[in-house]
Amino acid sequence: MAINLYDSAYDLEKAIRNSSEYSNLKKMYDEVNNDESARRMFENFRNIQMQLQEKQMMGQEITQEEVEQAQKTVALVQQHEMVSKLMEAEQRMSMVIAEMNQIIMKPLEELYGNPDNQQ
Repeated sequence: MAINLYDSAYDLEKAIRNSSEYSNLKKMYDEVNNDESARRMFENFRNIQMQLQEKQMMGQEITQEEVEQAQKTVALVQQHEMVSKLMEAEQRMSMVIAEMNQIIMKPLEELYGNPDNQQ
């Protein structure tokens, strides 16, 4: 019996949407978006994060000033309870997805070997 991988992927999507991790992330995201100061702070943080990632991907050097600005923004964001909770929920969801990715990639690692484990 052939397995349709796309059907399995859609089942996984539904499982993610029904997970407690996703429900908590959505709740925190909605709370932040419904609070003007939290939303602005979170958007500012995200913009800085994306700008630095873009520079890295383009091979551009990140200046010390940009690093310091990012560190100040992170410190400020961590002090805001709502935004901090959202970031924690994002991290938990990211960990779940990373773990699922490891499971999904297991057949290919077995086939080709895991480069991290080779000597």
